[in-house]
Amino acid sequence: MTSGSQRSSPLQVTVIAESRQTIDGLHAYFHGAGVPSHTTRTLNDATTVPPGSTAVVLFPDELEDPDLVGRIVALRTGRPELLLVVVTSSPQRFRPALDPDGSSLLPVVLPKPTFGWTILDAIRDHARGSSP
Repeated sequence: MTSGSQRSSPLQVTVIAESRQTIDGLHAYFHGAGVPSHTTRTLNDATTVPPGSTAVVLFPDELEDPDLVGRIVALRTGRPELLLVVVTSSPQRFRPALDPDGSSLLPVVLPKPTFGWTILDAIRDHARGSSP
């Protein structure tokens, strides 16, 4: 057995953002930290997120989707085991999708801008807290 860094399953992150710079920067950061990541520019539905993902990092301010709040709710409902990390400068805009719903994990909301290590720390903190 190893120390506190042991996890019951490895981290896998999906990044959803419109900006190529955001996607490329976080993908490179996660890769350098040894965390596999998948990227996409849309949140169509829960199937956008690969089955092995343990967390989704969403940059909703960048997405031009009139039904984004509904799509976030659908993601939380369809994949309640996922940790949702939302990086936004206007969390009140997404409040209806981020409030506790009793069936999925409570999202982590971080202010924009946020550094990659802050996002990864939030994901790792969650993983450590949910380990047996």
